[in-house]
Amino acid sequence: MKKRGGAGRKKNRTLTLMAMPAAVILFIFSYVPIVGLVIAFKDFRYDKGFLGSEWIGLKNFEFFFKSNDAWVVLRNTIGLNFLFIGMTLVVSVAIALMMNEVRSRGMIKIVQTIMFFPYFMSWVVVGYLLYAYLHHDYGILNQILGFFGLHSISWYAKSEYWPVILTFMYVWKMAGYYSVIYYAGMIGIDDTYYEAAALDGASRWQMVWKITLPMVKSLILTMAILQIGKIMYADFGLFFNLTRDQGALYSTTDVLDTYIYRALRVTGDIGISSAVGCFQAVVGFLLIIGSNLVVRKLDKDSAIF
Repeated sequence: MKKRGGAGRKKNRTLTLMAMPAAVILFIFSYVPIVGLVIAFKDFRYDKGFLGSEWIGLKNFEFFFKSNDAWVVLRNTIGLNFLFIGMTLVVSVAIALMMNEVRSRGMIKIVQTIMFFPYFMSWVVVGYLLYAYLHHDYGILNQILGFFGLHSISWYAKSEYWPVILTFMYVWKMAGYYSVIYYAGMIGIDDTYYEAAALDGASRWQMVWKITLPMVKSLILTMAILQIGKIMYADFGLFFNLTRDQGALYSTTDVLDTYIYRALRVTGDIGISSAVGCFQAVVGFLLIIGSNLVVRKLDKDSAIF
């Protein structure tokens, strides 16, 4: 028993040492900055410093919520993120189901590589690729429209098109990543379930609905909860680089992250930017708790905690 206990402690010590770099990075970049949230409640001045600046309570929050932009950026942030989450979930699960039906491992590797490749591309590169398609004079899409005798569209001046464009680009970039996660869950399902269903005369479509999807339901719900927790955080690279920060598109593409960036760049007011960031963090935390409670009520085993 002593030997077994000593071996266990040695193994745990090794695993702890392996995890230490990640734990230190997490502590430095995720927990230490929490102290900085106090700036959201102060009239921060560089000459007075972090502690010496005047305490003003909730005035920074009031400035944001009383501004004309508050409703627009909140609507865009929540609405577009819901679109991203919903469409990515449907497309990535569908891709995973199709890969699960393919029996050729070589083909699976090729498909995974092709689907996963966009995930490694930065939004800066994707932004330039999109610009090559949407440029008013030389863009590929306007060239195609001209070939069919249709008028060119000023894509970067028409805000009504961008919810669809941004959703399409987000799904194109992220669906491959999530599909690999769902596919990993599907290949872990015991083949005896499918064999028994085949003996009972079940079709492939019935196997998908009665076996595959129920077996990965917990994984799908866990991923959905984690994404809902970040619904107040828009991908800055996506919204800034793809729209090229065009003011004409703000009505449908301006989100909290781009608003914070402009507030800090134009006004230099760290207090307002920190207040909006604090609001994002608190709402995101409450959304995780709330969505987990809902899932726990529906299916206790699928909840995260």
